[in-house]
Amino acid sequence: MEKQQNSLLALGVFLGLVLLGYLLANAAIQVKEYERTVTVKGLSEREVLADVVIWPIAFTEASNDLEQLYLDMEKNVEKIRAYLTLKGIDENAVSINAPSVTDKSAQQWGGGEKAEFRFLATQVVTVYSPQIELVRDAMQDIVELGKQGLVFSANNYEHMTEYQFTGLNELKPAMVQEATTNARAVAEKFAKDSQSQVGKIRRASQGQFSIENRDKNNPHIKTIRVVSTIEYYLSD
Repeated sequence: MEKQQNSLLALGVFLGLVLLGYLLANAAIQVKEYERTVTVKGLSEREVLADVVIWPIAFTEASNDLEQLYLDMEKNVEKIRAYLTLKGIDENAVSINAPSVTDKSAQQWGGGEKAEFRFLATQVVTVYSPQIELVRDAMQDIVELGKQGLVFSANNYEHMTEYQFTGLNELKPAMVQEATTNARAVAEKFAKDSQSQVGKIRRASQGQFSIENRDKNNPHIKTIRVVSTIEYYLSD
């Protein structure tokens, strides 16, 4: 009787080990299947108009009389104000920087040619406005101020016009969704070609949003772009 019980116990242990081996082998196959993945990228792109323009109007004036120089600068500022008002630009969008004055006699080195004017002043009037088209129209007609005697600064790099787009947060959700959808489409095309099926997402990485000028001639038109990188599981 005891021998029979031992035999049954041994058989039970054996069958248990066989079953355990089967389960472990099956689990290993499933794990191996889940290791099959494909990594794809999805792009979302938008073309938008800038909603803010920053236009610095820099001008210069030279004189040997410092007091007169400041008076002339004040007159020039008023000419610019009047011009911008005429063009329909809100006065609250206009800010005035203090003039920067250089005394050339203080910079004169021995043997150098004496400057015709001792004092040189530069001042900047800045327009910060959401009225893009009004400002662009004013920029195109800026020669009208030149006809009134204003001399504009030649340092274009320091006083470049900037166009900004501030509505990115409103576009982000839809663009991320579009990028994810496009990535899924690429993964499904790959899976079809390899006779597989796309499973769940293993990991995903959202790229940074970039805002760039569409081209150098139209800086007020922006291209927004985001690329998402997504890794999917594949199964047969």
